[in-house]
Amino acid sequence: MKFLSLDDLEIIHLQIIDASGGSQGTRDSGRLESALAAMQQEVFGEELYPTIFEKAAVLLRGVIADHPFVDGNKRTGIMSALVFLNLNGYDTSVLKDKDMEDFAVQIAVEHLDIPVVAAWLKAHSNKEITTGFA
Repeated sequence: MKFLSLDDLEIIHLQIIDASGGSQGTRDSGRLESALAAMQQEVFGEELYPTIFEKAAVLLRGVIADHPFVDGNKRTGIMSALVFLNLNGYDTSVLKDKDMEDFAVQIAVEHLDIPVVAAWLKAHSNKEITTGFA
């Protein structure tokens, strides 16, 4: 499984702000690192979030809830989760901007649990079929 780095998240944030406006900058890098670390958290030697969708949900919710950036936390959170899924062979191109925006707001307002967020991500993702041919 491929994971995003702190630098990856900061680049995604910069690209989002450049594309859609707002203020750049990381407000609290510790909270950003925490969102990344939570994806791989273990309890008694077992992954706390074993599925790719749970891991993506933890990242998404962590960025939205913890507000590590000065601006654009919802946009960066949703895009980071989608990039993570894409890196690991999932196609999320069926998602419309409005659907992503509405869901990010719902996460922020309703404080959705990880299983709910993971289920939404799974419902909006398709496993890419690779043939092995270039």
